[in-house]
Amino acid sequence: MRLDVFVAAQLYPEYSRSQAARLIKAGLVAVDGAVARPSSAARAGARIEISSPQRGSDAAMPTEAPPIDVLFADAEVIVVNKPAGMTVHPAPGHHDGTLVDALLARFPDIAAMAEPDGVLRPGIVHRLDKDTSGVMVIARTPFAKTSLSRQFKDRTVKKTYLAIVRGIVARDSIRIERPLGRHPVERKRMSVNSRVARDAVSNIRVLARFPGSGRDDPGATLVRVRPETGRMHQIRVHLASIGHPCHGDPLYGGRASAASGDFDRQALHALALSFDHPRTGERLEFIAPIVPDMKRYLKERGLDPANNTSEWISVV
Repeated sequence: MRLDVFVAAQLYPEYSRSQAARLIKAGLVAVDGAVARPSSAARAGARIEISSPQRGSDAAMPTEAPPIDVLFADAEVIVVNKPAGMTVHPAPGHHDGTLVDALLARFPDIAAMAEPDGVLRPGIVHRLDKDTSGVMVIARTPFAKTSLSRQFKDRTVKKTYLAIVRGIVARDSIRIERPLGRHPVERKRMSVNSRVARDAVSNIRVLARFPGSGRDDPGATLVRVRPETGRMHQIRVHLASIGHPCHGDPLYGGRASAASGDFDRQALHALALSFDHPRTGERLEFIAPIVPDMKRYLKERGLDPANNTSEWISVV
């Protein structure tokens, strides 16, 4: 039997085969005292030792830990309302003040969820762009991470976003099925014209229209977006591809969207998230309160999110 298959079987259901393989690659599994490979054979009579990943040291703990709004937490999962402007995990140019830093400060036990190879993304099973606000779920145990990852892969996690887009969207409902991949020239962008694309589907529902005053003010539309896939920048690219980029999004909406003055980031908020609890199987749904910039914009146009949020989520 392959070693990774054997180790996964011994650690089931806490670890998947891919997680077992990462343990082996990180040197945490020894066969007869020697470091092995995932493809090594687990033979009868061999002594196989599995070491636990070490918790992050004090040196690895965050030096800057911003506060975070926790919507729910138990022994398996943590659900948060990520603010706009916060990067999910450390990356080039964004080493401190991340969501991971905030989580480690409040839930230090998740340091043990760091990848065996030292990558500090403990419990992260999905992401939001830095300037997108809203609800996220984080795994607190290997079992929860395996379960949630599978749910995202099987597309049983339901995600609901609110976006304020430039211009008046004519149709009440739109289904966008346009594969996404890296832009053929600008590598920091995604595109529906990529040479190497993956399927991407977004379902758009108009919630309110705000007519403009003329050519220089084309108005705006509040839309609900339910993505069926989770590609990088998917919602922003899909909305821009139908001529209605998010307000405040210079990357996909150009100068006109960025110069509106109402938003200093893309007007996109992850409103609701529903998934099955990893241990109990209970279906859970969490709603992230709408952030101040979008709330202010809507109230100025006669819409109070507090009175409309439930309807926006449930409308067919």
